[in-house]
Amino acid sequence: MSVARVTEIIAASPKSFEDAVLVGVARANKTLQNVKSAWIEDQKVEIVDGKITEFRVALKVTFVLKD
Repeated sequence: MSVARVTEIIAASPKSFEDAVLVGVARANKTLQNVKSAWIEDQKVEIVDGKITEFRVALKVTFVLKD
């Protein structure tokens, strides 16, 4: 039997939502072990002078705890 935990990560990218997700998952893998999945809880954009300057995602990352 395994036990999983969920943590929230907020990541940003000037390129796209997809890139922000990739940044967030890559960062999660640096700190957490046994990352199994992630889902996007929220998406936002930062706008300056009428132009999108940053794409932000709030991710829920699931990882399995070791025995």
